[in-house]
Amino acid sequence: MRLSDTLLKTFSEQITLELESSIVYLQLAVILDGQGLPGMAGWMRHQSNEERDHAGRFISHVTDRGGSPQIGAIEAPTNLGDSVQDVFRASLAHEEKVSESIRNLYRQAQSEGDIDSMPLLHWFIDEQIEEEATVSEILGRLALIGSDGAGLLRLDADLAGRGGGGRDGSE
Repeated sequence: MRLSDTLLKTFSEQITLELESSIVYLQLAVILDGQGLPGMAGWMRHQSNEERDHAGRFISHVTDRGGSPQIGAIEAPTNLGDSVQDVFRASLAHEEKVSESIRNLYRQAQSEGDIDSMPLLHWFIDEQIEEEATVSEILGRLALIGSDGAGLLRLDADLAGRGGGGRDGSE
């Protein structure tokens, strides 16, 4: 089943948002690198790579169905904050934006009876629940840490285990 023009446009917008997310996470990594927190920065770079993978999944879905997605303009992120807490709050806010966009895409596919998109969209809905929960957990840990430098360094080391801690985002 081919995508309707409306769904093709909505999928293209989601692809653009996923690529924007990759850039947001990369900028957040830069901020954390500047604070001497390589584990957290590596975690953000890992997230950046994952967002590009997400865009690729959407692109494959569209092209497999005979569509040609159009990537829109992506603006550089601004006002992401300075503190570690600000950075992770910005991450959560962006994940919430992506979640709502995916829910809107789901609603559009549902209203058009496009059942072929549902497995992909269900996967993304589950992924977004996990992403928001993970960032919320990190924010909770940051609240417990407060201004304790040792606690912050411990969290940095913990997050390095997921993101690899490498400047290139590798694991």
